[in-house]
Amino acid sequence: MRVTALFGLTLVYLLATGCGNKNGTPSTASAPSNTQGASAVAAVSKYDSGPRAAAEPVDAARAKTGQGLFSTKGCTACHAFGLKMSGPDMAGVTRRRTSAWMAEQILHPEVMTKQDPIAHQLFATHALQMPNQGLTQDEARSVIEYLKAHDRADGAAH
Repeated sequence: MRVTALFGLTLVYLLATGCGNKNGTPSTASAPSNTQGASAVAAVSKYDSGPRAAAEPVDAARAKTGQGLFSTKGCTACHAFGLKMSGPDMAGVTRRRTSAWMAEQILHPEVMTKQDPIAHQLFATHALQMPNQGLTQDEARSVIEYLKAHDRADGAAH
């Protein structure tokens, strides 16, 4: 009888606390998708449907501006191409994501982590909140152009 009661209390506790979900809210995402350590279940985002960013032509002038922003805004502190750092690897990101998703992540990372399943998974995987660098939409577009140009130069966009 005591074992059954203990089991019941444990089950109630796990259900009430989200079985280890640290923020106490139900998770909308299963396991990391299209990231390092990807699993079979993919998260779906309203910003990530449609053609990948790599399918779009590259604006070379914006890409040059974006390269400077990527460096001066501190993106290189957490991101690199082909290297695992504290943030996601940027190599091939334009094949994995749409321009719309990347723009939202750059402009509103704190909102995306809470509301977007893909961003939520990235946060769970890397345990690091991307800071909002205060970029304008135009600046975010330039950074995306830089990422596209970098992927093309590395042959990752094919």
